[in-house]
Amino acid sequence: MKLRESTLWPNDAAPTPALCGDNERAKVVAAHGFDSLVDDPELTEIVRFAASLCDTPVALVTLVESERQRFLARTGVDIDSTPRSTSFCAYAMMKGGLLIVPDATQDPRFADFELVTGDFGLRFYAGVPITSSEGAPIGALCVIDTVPRPAGLTALQRQGLAVLGRSVKRRFQARRESRQHRVAFSRQSAQFRTLGDWLPDIIWSADGEGRLDYFNARWEQVTGGTPPADIESWRPFVHPEDRDRVFDAWAECLARKESYETEYRLRQADGSWRWTIARAIPVADDDGGVARWYGTLTDIDERRRQADSSGTLAHELAHRIKNVFALISGLVSLRTRGRDELRAFGEDLVSTIASLGKAQDFVLPTGDNGSGDLRGLIAALLEPFAGDAATGRIAIDGETAPVGPRAATSIALVVHEMATNSIKYGALSADNGKLTIDLDIEGPDIVVAWTETGGPEPTPGGGGQGFGTRLIDMTVGQLSGTAERDWRKQGLAARLRLPLARLAT
Repeated sequence: MKLRESTLWPNDAAPTPALCGDNERAKVVAAHGFDSLVDDPELTEIVRFAASLCDTPVALVTLVESERQRFLARTGVDIDSTPRSTSFCAYAMMKGGLLIVPDATQDPRFADFELVTGDFGLRFYAGVPITSSEGAPIGALCVIDTVPRPAGLTALQRQGLAVLGRSVKRRFQARRESRQHRVAFSRQSAQFRTLGDWLPDIIWSADGEGRLDYFNARWEQVTGGTPPADIESWRPFVHPEDRDRVFDAWAECLARKESYETEYRLRQADGSWRWTIARAIPVADDDGGVARWYGTLTDIDERRRQADSSGTLAHELAHRIKNVFALISGLVSLRTRGRDELRAFGEDLVSTIASLGKAQDFVLPTGDNGSGDLRGLIAALLEPFAGDAATGRIAIDGETAPVGPRAATSIALVVHEMATNSIKYGALSADNGKLTIDLDIEGPDIVVAWTETGGPEPTPGGGGQGFGTRLIDMTVGQLSGTAERDWRKQGLAARLRLPLARLAT
């Protein structure tokens, strides 16, 4: 019986691959990174199933290179390559369809191939070409038998082999895309590292557990040491006086998954120490945990030195101003000594100057009376008027607000004047008198409610209307505020409304 001639499936008019030149094809092959697909588990499953489907002892996924064909996946053979010159798959990949060779000894294209004439004894071959996404021929998925098959493959086997061939192509494309992503990521990483090495700050990163895995070149340039492999290895680079504070804060931020910021002295390459601000931020993963930490170390030594210098200057200035206040108070006392008609005025003036000095101490960073807030300032100013703390004659409650150096002087004048009037003519002049001060923030303002009870029934102006009232109104007006008074039978009730923005200046 005459053997049927070799055929192409589905037909001889199937389109040929778009790229056939070896130079162009070699570039496409190289872009896939096929070395990583040798004995790939997925391709191995495909060839095993192809052999079972077509009932052949051998099945291969081949890559046709310039001089040889390599077997990326195989079953039924031990060799891993053959010369391209005797490759059936080199023919199959160029035909654009399923190539079937019923008996290779009867096909003039293949009859002299060593695989046919030699010990292997190839007789039957069926191969579906594998092309790249742009149409470049790459290789083939084939099944091989050592006995002729005049009938070739059944329709189901042909269809199955074509489906498996498309699976191989998808596997090739997935590997190519993965390689492209890795190359792009590697390029971006290299760019990031180059940029990071040029930045003046030290940049570092860690995984979600805080294990360090990256430092830019600045670490070695600044510290002279190799990047620490873990947090404990970082300790020698932190000044001994700062270590416990720094690492306790880091452990807390790590546990809470919160941003980290602190200042400490970092050891330099020459053994000196320079102040550094350390910052780190967590990056969340899809489950709400921390995927990574990114941090920086910024040298702030010059800024710290300037701040220390400014603090020294402020301390010296405050000391000189207090000396001026003391000198003025001394001059007032000296000028009023022996002059009974000026004694009360002198005492009031000295007391007022003292309150201004207390206000200055309060808002300056060298002061010991508070942190520059209104409630603390009022408490400090009224402390000399409170008497025995056990009596609770003065109560201050409510909200508070920041007080700046300029506003503090005005507040001191107002509070001192009102307290002086109260101790002369109001609630603080009586043994059972009480003063209550409530502070409430209302929109852009803070309201100071001054309420006196238990003293003598007041008279408008409180024992001498004129200078004191005008001083309070003028001073409150300078702060863009308002002052209201209610001369009740129980005692004076005053409301001072002060803008928060002006108060903070």
